[in-house]
Amino acid sequence: MTGQPENRTTEDAAAGGTGRDGAGAPAAGPPYFPEWPRVASAFAADPRVEERVEGILAQMTLEEKLGQMIQPELAELTLEDAREYKIGSALNGAGIWPGGNRHADVKEWVETVDAFWEAVEEGYAERPFRVPFMWATDAVHGHNNVYGATIFPHNIGLGAARDPGLVRRIGEATAREIAATGMDWTFAPTVATPRDRRWGRYYEGYSEDPEVVYAYAREMVSGLQGGTDGLATDAHVISTIKHWVADGATFEGVDRGTARCEEDVLRNIHAMGFISAIEAGAQAVMASFSGWSGPANYDHTPGRPVAYNHKICGSRYLLTDVLKGAMGFDGIVISDWDAHAEVAGCTVGDAGYAINAGLDVLMVAGREAWRSVWRNAREQVLSGVIPMERVDDAVRRVLRVKMRAGLWDKPRPRERSLAGEASVLGHHDHRALAREAVRKSLVLLKNAGGTLPLSPASRVLVAGSAADDIRKQAGGWTLSWQGNEVTLSDLPGATTLAAAVASVTGEDRCQVDPYLEHADPAAFDVAVVAIGEDSYAEMRGTIKPWGTLEYARLKQSYARDLATLRRLREAGVRVVTVMFTGRPLYVTEEINLSDAFVVAWLPGTEGVGITDVLFAGPDGAPAHDFQGRLTFSWPRRKRSMSVNRVPPHIPGYRVPAEELSPEGEHEPLFPYGFGLSLRDTGTAADPGELPLDQEPPPPPAPPAAGPLEVAGARAGGAYRLRIGGHNTWSREDISFDRPTETLVVRAEPVPGPGGTSAVSLRFMGYVAFVYAQDPEQRPRDLRGYREAGGRIAFDVRVDEAPDLPVYLGCHDDYPAQPGLDLAPSLRALPAGTWTTLEVPLTDLERAGVDLRHVDVPFMLYTEGRTLLSIGEVRWLTD
Repeated sequence: MTGQPENRTTEDAAAGGTGRDGAGAPAAGPPYFPEWPRVASAFAADPRVEERVEGILAQMTLEEKLGQMIQPELAELTLEDAREYKIGSALNGAGIWPGGNRHADVKEWVETVDAFWEAVEEGYAERPFRVPFMWATDAVHGHNNVYGATIFPHNIGLGAARDPGLVRRIGEATAREIAATGMDWTFAPTVATPRDRRWGRYYEGYSEDPEVVYAYAREMVSGLQGGTDGLATDAHVISTIKHWVADGATFEGVDRGTARCEEDVLRNIHAMGFISAIEAGAQAVMASFSGWSGPANYDHTPGRPVAYNHKICGSRYLLTDVLKGAMGFDGIVISDWDAHAEVAGCTVGDAGYAINAGLDVLMVAGREAWRSVWRNAREQVLSGVIPMERVDDAVRRVLRVKMRAGLWDKPRPRERSLAGEASVLGHHDHRALAREAVRKSLVLLKNAGGTLPLSPASRVLVAGSAADDIRKQAGGWTLSWQGNEVTLSDLPGATTLAAAVASVTGEDRCQVDPYLEHADPAAFDVAVVAIGEDSYAEMRGTIKPWGTLEYARLKQSYARDLATLRRLREAGVRVVTVMFTGRPLYVTEEINLSDAFVVAWLPGTEGVGITDVLFAGPDGAPAHDFQGRLTFSWPRRKRSMSVNRVPPHIPGYRVPAEELSPEGEHEPLFPYGFGLSLRDTGTAADPGELPLDQEPPPPPAPPAAGPLEVAGARAGGAYRLRIGGHNTWSREDISFDRPTETLVVRAEPVPGPGGTSAVSLRFMGYVAFVYAQDPEQRPRDLRGYREAGGRIAFDVRVDEAPDLPVYLGCHDDYPAQPGLDLAPSLRALPAGTWTTLEVPLTDLERAGVDLRHVDVPFMLYTEGRTLLSIGEVRWLTD
């Protein structure tokens, strides 16, 4: 095994790899903790605050206390609910806007927040005290849920900038924009240390190494909260560090999976951002969906036996003993979106076990779900299952944070100093800061022959799938959860890379042709080729455990990018490739086909920040140099899923087996800390032809063995039909004897064609999927069915046509893998009539479905509403 070489400047090395902060002083690297440290928060205990908290707590009824512990979602909360239950806080999830209007302006947001604030105040009208309401949002790269807000680069790019001071300034700007909409609280920053590139949230981390995370976490918290003096002002907001703990360490990168690591690694790699952020005064910690398999991860609830529980939200050890006890965190511990439902001993409507483990606030989305959580918690307190001391601890923490945030002293949201100020959102100073962040985050991997900087007088062909695609550029969590349906009209002032190039060269010297369908490459001096991943968030971006990091094999459109680069090489045109990505991917051939190669990560809306560095100034000299450095190792092999830097601050750290490539190597193509400057020449700037990873060809496909019976009488129960989706992560089996009720889907047995068995499926407008699963969950290679002219055939009756896409897939995630939209075909069918719909497997493959590893031979998923009945499901051949 070879070690990873370093390519850092003297300043970087002195700063422990984090570079210099905004004031020019070296940033300290992380310490080593042999045990969980006691963390001294910037917010020292204040006897006056504690006295006020205890005075209010003593007057509160059980019902009022539980209202502080429930956090519903905007779409599932009414003003009457807020008034009746005296709700302590609410949130707007990604893609949820006032009145369902994605272009809701600042005034509409303030009016919405203010109305709920007022409703809660009315709830306390007859009481001798009041507890102010607060609003929370996921502002993870700017105030990204709000139309017109500044969109900053995602964390993966900010980490590459190696500038903690920059992050503090971004936090300050983001806080002002949040305050302009009347909100109090953000669920940021993410302080994960991602160690597996398959993880769909990889880009939410600053670095694979805790040195950057440790330096950045405190700065973002300080920027958002404004320190101990700023939090109570109108220009700052409560910060939440997430996701406690080790969500970036899950085995095989499975989103919401389990971290298999020693407690020393948990503490010194995955908790470092929490330690520095709590020191900076972070007031909330969000517990992760994921789990940890450590032996100390035990739980105990009065009246129930001690249970082993992987999930962090059910871990008394990590929530109470470590975070609250050993580390001394005295703020709010909040669950992620319905994460309690994944805890053994809980359901979506019963969070008692997780409350006893140490959760203070429960983020519960569905209206019936949060009301059920409230009712069950009340009954469990009265029966002694949940001790009143545990409830008092939770509410005491909520009241303490609200006092530190000055909520008793602040006016109602609409009367605050920044509220409703449209000029604050997307302010020119904030946009300039975002542009600076883009410039600083760019990492130059190759610059053969001094290709860069380009002359502004160049004739430039802009090609590639990401050339003029703001979705690829901004990534997930941009005005919606996935960010995959936004357009330029949704992001006022946004500039794609193509538009940015044209603004430098002039329209007459720039042509945009993503796949070279019209342009003659010989007519241009240089081609700027923008490639990159489609936008995604959470599990939708997860790569299957058996998958590949090879960019060109992830999707058909990505393969077209490689073909475009090959054509340009044949045409003899100089090529500058700019890559938008949420993780390091295998792109060795793409690098070889490029004269210069730039990693832009997910830069957001300020494409001009890229051209600031690609092009020289008017005098021909570089206007800006590349200063980005890799904070993630770049893979040498197509399946180097988790080859990471060895943390230098952990004594005796041994590389885990899962962090080795299949050949046992621990050497990346470009190491942590790598990044070229325009001053670099020779082999430093041009490493020559990089060796390709030659994988052995896949084995021949096993032949199709007749029809594959999936559902219906002929299937003989080989597969079970299940429901999954938002609020149903535990999955529910569909019964053919009685209705199956879940929040997301209602299933009911019905007669199928010819008297066969069938099931009606009412999709309720939430993230939902219905799928057939082998009880042993064995992936199968079904390519033989494609080679035999195969298709998926199923009986379907459309009773209510779908209002959104309905995808057919072959996997059991929501949806970590691609699917084929069947909505147009379903809408074209005669309503109320049974039809057999046949979908060629070649169509599924073109949509990106991998037939080599089919763990679910049939799956329908949608976020919309529809009523379908499904009968027999089969895989057929010619």
